[in-house]
Amino acid sequence: MAGEDIPAGSDEPPPRKRRRRRRPKPASAAAAGTQGGARVKPISATRSSRGRKPAAVSGTSGARTSKAKGASKKKTTAKGTSRRRIPTQREVSAGGVVYRRGGDDIEVVLASRRTRRGDLAWGLAKGGIEAGESREDAAVREVREETGLDATIEADLGDTKYIYVWEDVRIRKRVHFFLMRHVGGDVDDRDDEMEEIRWFPLERALKRAAYRGEREVLARAAEFLR
Repeated sequence: MAGEDIPAGSDEPPPRKRRRRRRPKPASAAAAGTQGGARVKPISATRSSRGRKPAAVSGTSGARTSKAKGASKKKTTAKGTSRRRIPTQREVSAGGVVYRRGGDDIEVVLASRRTRRGDLAWGLAKGGIEAGESREDAAVREVREETGLDATIEADLGDTKYIYVWEDVRIRKRVHFFLMRHVGGDVDDRDDEMEEIRWFPLERALKRAAYRGEREVLARAAEFLR
């Protein structure tokens, strides 16, 4: 079924990204020589009568601390790089613009669901393509499951593409849409994924759809139906 998904700047809002709690850094040589968060200078020798410090000796605690600092920085950099290189996978879905005519008027179906912010977002019915299933069959099935309506395909409306992140995985999603003519069914006979199913005049649906990519699909449907 369709999940919450929105590419940056184009389609549906992505699911809330979980924040990872940082693990406490293990004690290291870098921590040596500190007290109460303040740096304490190592005591190596007293000043000479002229007020000059004796020359540093190789292998002193100061040298070890400097080396530990470098190691810690390298580890932090490596960790930061690994966070940016998250795995990527591709998903393909299918959906439909279901319409009906009433005289000169054309209405289309929009389905609503709550976003991660709790807002009500209207959009087109769509969902994943199952193994061995064609795009067309998947689109008809998803429309039936999410809206309770039966429809037949009349035209290919192209697709939309977007990217979002879910569970630390970057998803590159492509959704194929089809123009469908309503032939039966009942909106009460649907699954509980969508909060509400409603018929909208086509012109109003173009403004009410929450996601840019789906508004573009509705515009293509309008051109075909006029």
